[in-house]
Amino acid sequence: MRKFSMAYLTANGAEPVEAVEIAAAAGYDMISFRLLPGGPGDSVPPLMDDDALFGETVAAMRDTGITMADAEMIRIGPDTDPQSFVPFLDRIAAMGAKHILTAIDDPDRARAIETYGALCELVGGYGLTADVEFMPWTACKTVPDALEFVSAVDLPSSAILFDTLHYDRCGSTPDDIAKIPAHKMNYIQLCDGPADYERSDSELIRIARTARLFPGAGGIDFASFLHLMPPGITVSVEVPDRPLAEKMGRAEFAREALARTRSLLDESSRSN
Repeated sequence: MRKFSMAYLTANGAEPVEAVEIAAAAGYDMISFRLLPGGPGDSVPPLMDDDALFGETVAAMRDTGITMADAEMIRIGPDTDPQSFVPFLDRIAAMGAKHILTAIDDPDRARAIETYGALCELVGGYGLTADVEFMPWTACKTVPDALEFVSAVDLPSSAILFDTLHYDRCGSTPDDIAKIPAHKMNYIQLCDGPADYERSDSELIRIARTARLFPGAGGIDFASFLHLMPPGITVSVEVPDRPLAEKMGRAEFAREALARTRSLLDESSRSN
């Protein structure tokens, strides 16, 4: 049976324990947490350092039955040393995480692949996977770029994270998706996005981090590619929109995001 995860950004600022409670009440099976910043100035809950908060969060997951799908995030830059992430890996393994959102910032492709390979060897020892997310403003911009990484690092711990918003904006095609081996996709991040948008990196980033739309509420052509996703793949519902979440209430927002996602997937399965 397909599992649904509430992505970190869909909590829209809720603290970890509240986020677990929201996910459980809304009907999700899983959740993700961000323990390392997504970029400069990104403030994250202190799950790395606050042992009390860590314990309360793990207890909340145990009490509700919510499990941890993925952890955010590792960014691979020119000077990245995978060993520096050992404390992070220890922490998320203790939380029961399965996958790690991994971004590529190093423009030197050969060096980035070498670092990614070392990372995959390391995380594999924890039973984790490092899932490369292609994003148009990073050094791994497209589906073929991500496939190059996981093909070069042919380890069970290497994988591609498919995000529907980034796919819609990166210029990749259904033919590109069809080339991804099914066992190299562990989960997808699903949302919609505005049909009209400015193509600058800054605006792409702003929408991705703060202004995604409920599935079906924007301009993404889901019918052209959803059928190419591996059957039963875990779906991480990623819809950051704090103003709307505050207006609706975070719990109702998360519930609506899941309902819209289920509806979209049901419609897709009927038409294919």
